[in-house]
Amino acid sequence: MTEPTVISLGCRLNRAESEAIKAINNGRNIVVVNTCAVTTNAVNESRSAIRRARRDHPTAELIVTGCAAQIDPDSFAAMPEVDRIIGNAEKLSATAWSSRAPVVMQDIMAVQRTADYPVAQLSSHARAFVEVQNGCDHRCTFCIIPFGRGNSRSVPADSVVARISEIIEQGHLEIVLTGVDLTSYGSDLPGAPSLASLVERLLRDVPNLARLRLSSLDSIEIDDHLLNLIMWEDRLMPHLHLSLQAGDDMILKRMKRRHSRRDAIRIVERIKAARPETAIGADLIAGFPTETDAMFANTLALLDDCDIVHAHIFPYSPRAGTPAARMPPVDPAIRKRRAAILRTAALNRRNAWLSTMIGTTQSVLVERPGTGGHAPNFADVRWEGSAAIGSIQPVQITGVDAGMLTGVIP
Repeated sequence: MTEPTVISLGCRLNRAESEAIKAINNGRNIVVVNTCAVTTNAVNESRSAIRRARRDHPTAELIVTGCAAQIDPDSFAAMPEVDRIIGNAEKLSATAWSSRAPVVMQDIMAVQRTADYPVAQLSSHARAFVEVQNGCDHRCTFCIIPFGRGNSRSVPADSVVARISEIIEQGHLEIVLTGVDLTSYGSDLPGAPSLASLVERLLRDVPNLARLRLSSLDSIEIDDHLLNLIMWEDRLMPHLHLSLQAGDDMILKRMKRRHSRRDAIRIVERIKAARPETAIGADLIAGFPTETDAMFANTLALLDDCDIVHAHIFPYSPRAGTPAARMPPVDPAIRKRRAAILRTAALNRRNAWLSTMIGTTQSVLVERPGTGGHAPNFADVRWEGSAAIGSIQPVQITGVDAGMLTGVIP
């Protein structure tokens, strides 16, 4: 049977939705590009992916969806490579994919609920991404994503438990809960359940769930209930990715972030005191408008102060229509240089952290055919020999190479 080609750019939420898109369209000769709009570069990469997809699949119907298409449908519809556009609110609807309209899209801000998962099967990925929340009610001054995803809305806990139970029965051992603003989960549901209550219920009601991860969290929204789960629940992996963005209080204020530098440091200190093996990841932006050398130095120091070992570094990219795009800019060359400094410092910290694991045994989820996967702390591991994809294997760590742990299966 023909399997659709789905090209996914950007976040883990897009990856989760791409799996559903593939299942909805099973048996159809189509190519789907699920675009990203988080930066100007991401939009350009989405356009490049569309052109490349047309060259690789000259006779297939080419359909574009995702945040970039939702925000600027006319420009994507005008690309000669594109046959149809489907909006973010419609991309998990079988009806939308059956439509022959050139553009199937509604006002994303009017959407009030998440789509139900229409699929019973996942691809062979060892780790399953499950959408539990979509959209965002916050308006950070640099971010265009709320206009691609709409307002915050959550999947009811009963549906999440049923979906994950089904995935576990299919043989997956690790689940990642995803969302645009995951820590806002439940605020729109009856009784306003929290993300912590959802996590606690999953750990209780899905006993065969071996490993649970959380995608990016807003540190200021991590309440004591969630914090206690992160610190004490063994099945919740010791890997926390925080949406920090900067380490300077004035820049955080101008970004319209809701946490301070000290807030971020304090929550990491509490987690590491209880569970020192927890690996901290973070998103950091270099060269935000008005950023001085001293302000940048505060962000650079945050790598050490928050013990960040999984850093995602971005030079600031102005997005038309956002308040930050109207602020006094930092010279692009300075942005690029500061991002390079951050990346070098982050890489050095990461390599030093990886080296501390030489001589240990890590429990690794096998994700690449027989020879690689991730430890609980999300360190990338590879080894010689083979193991079944989707299994969890003990790996004795013998070295570090190219940003990865290397080892052997005993």
